[in-house]
Amino acid sequence: MSKTVTNERLGYGLVDADSHYYEPLDCFTRHIEKGYADRVVHHEIGDDGLARTFIGDTPFAWRNVAVASAVSPPGATKNVVGLDPEHRGEISDIPVVSPMDYPAWMHRDARLELMDEQGVQANVMLPTEAVLVEYELYKMGVDAAFANIRSFNRWIEDDWGYNYQDRLFGVPILSLADLDLAVAELDRVLALGARFVHLNVGPAYGRSPADPHFDPFWGRLAEAGVPAIYHISNSGYNEMVCVHWGLPAFPTLYDESPFQQFLGRGTRPIADTMASLVLGDLFGRFPDLKVMSVENGSAWVGPLLDEMDHATKLSRVAWSSREGKPSEIFKQNVYVAPFWEDSGTALAGIIGVDHVLMGSDFPHAEGEDDPVNFANSLEGLGADDVRKVMRENTANLIGLSL
Repeated sequence: MSKTVTNERLGYGLVDADSHYYEPLDCFTRHIEKGYADRVVHHEIGDDGLARTFIGDTPFAWRNVAVASAVSPPGATKNVVGLDPEHRGEISDIPVVSPMDYPAWMHRDARLELMDEQGVQANVMLPTEAVLVEYELYKMGVDAAFANIRSFNRWIEDDWGYNYQDRLFGVPILSLADLDLAVAELDRVLALGARFVHLNVGPAYGRSPADPHFDPFWGRLAEAGVPAIYHISNSGYNEMVCVHWGLPAFPTLYDESPFQQFLGRGTRPIADTMASLVLGDLFGRFPDLKVMSVENGSAWVGPLLDEMDHATKLSRVAWSSREGKPSEIFKQNVYVAPFWEDSGTALAGIIGVDHVLMGSDFPHAEGEDDPVNFANSLEGLGADDVRKVMRENTANLIGLSL
């Protein structure tokens, strides 16, 4: 039994489905296999002292400065960019700090101490830089991409673990770019106790992720009772979709227009991905499979459910081996962590409170500066339902006995 922690505001320890670390500079290189040293995500220190990210010999365009060098403090976006009506600043006003000055953002024992102070019982620990670069690994070849994935997961095993003291649950990154390589790495991390795996939003490299081709992968997850997490990431939509609207395929963070944000990094990629899973009959073939949407918000959920139901009425092609409307199947198999600025209460009315997850996004700038503040989005729910969202739902997905 892990140490019991109590949040003073709510009277119980929180269980967070969306918590993060910042990766050190050797997160991909530490365990890179022989023969791939020239095709690995690495960092080079510039004259200004900042580390910059390279994918092989190519600079990573979207966010060139490594997260180990410079980030913004927790909650900075909320407080500066205008999401909080009392603070109407500009992007340029967001402060920048080094995560190396904040041990709890980069080291697990320091994180546990901070969690004690915050009243957080357990965290699902997700990457920061790795989910940004995963799509572009394939520029180096599929074999090199998986070598990078394996190396990164071994770093997680070193520094965070897949279950550290029943409180920190690191999430390995996986890919469907090659079925055999995907299954081999999935089998390896499951054998080491992984409670979740992360997959990139968007098409699975020329196929739907629900294509029966991938059933050996999904079948293993379903049998193990391990959910797949789709966290916001570099979906590839800039290259696959935005270019057809005259927009750049590889913009920097500072060059993305509002329209490109909408097309490439808004709700389109996650909504399309979830529609592909449901309408592709993945949950008909694997009714016990669980999928989580994390840090993709929830504004897309209601419209998607309506649109999927409508699409099946119009289509003359049978879509499922499982009874029920697409919206009903979504509600049985998919769990959603809304943004703090969304209404978690409204989401609970759409998919049921048992499938709504707390996701603070701590310590990211666009998240909460204190995880308990996520409860502010649950106004109108009863105390028992708030407890489900803030603790029990994610604990059940982890398999924690609390």
